Amino acid sequence: MTFSDLTSGAVGLVETLGAPGAGLAVALENLFPPIPSEVILPLAGFAAGQGRMSLLAAILWTTLGSVAGALTLYGVGALFGRDRLRAIVVRLPLMKVEDFDRTEAWFARHGAKAVFLGRMIPIFRSLISVPAGVERMPVGRFLLYTTAGSAIWNVVFVLAGYQLGENWHRVEQYAGLLQKAVIVVCAIAAAIFVALRLRRIRRERSAARAASAGRGTVYGTARRPVDR
Repeated sequence: MTFSDLTSGAVGLVETLGAPGAGLAVALENLFPPIPSEVILPLAGFAAGQGRMSLLAAILWTTLGSVAGALTLYGVGALFGRDRLRAIVVRLPLMKVEDFDRTEAWFARHGAKAVFLGRMIPIFRSLISVPAGVERMPVGRFLLYTTAGSAIWNVVFVLAGYQLGENWHRVEQYAGLLQKAVIVVCAIAAAIFVALRLRRIRRERSAARAASAGRGTVYGTARRPVDR
């Protein structure tokens, strides 16, 4: 199934079922990120402007769909569990158990903000629900911040489609730029992480070789053979 097919299917749900269809499409978008919310939400706003649904219904249904999809991914993370995730992470190239521990500690301190802001960042909109489930963030708190972040994102895009009318599809172009910017930032961050980790590994290996060579010396001077 191509990206175009997914987009057409999402548009079909909105056109056929109205506001509930928009909510269902957004829920599916959370589970299958290739389905673009940047298409669904402005289309729902446009449909509201045409009188096919109310603006309030468009916002409420899409937000409900967002929360339903996020809660499903939270459940996936909770079922998977931190022990399994930890076991996988530490087996990944260049990763160490300390990396997982630091990330876990960071999420414990900033998880609420991460969920709230993550719901407004392309790509991370869906992914942020999984670590929340893995770390068993209290469901009430998760729902609060997920709903708040999702509502802001949805309102912005639904209103954009409502105001642009026939030109609602232009929203996708600008949202695409934002998504590309996020991808570039992630790629740069990953490249920096790999470079620093490889540099650290080389230093550790150099230190290990120096220590190994040092064991064959006395106070840094090579041992003299014993005359017999």
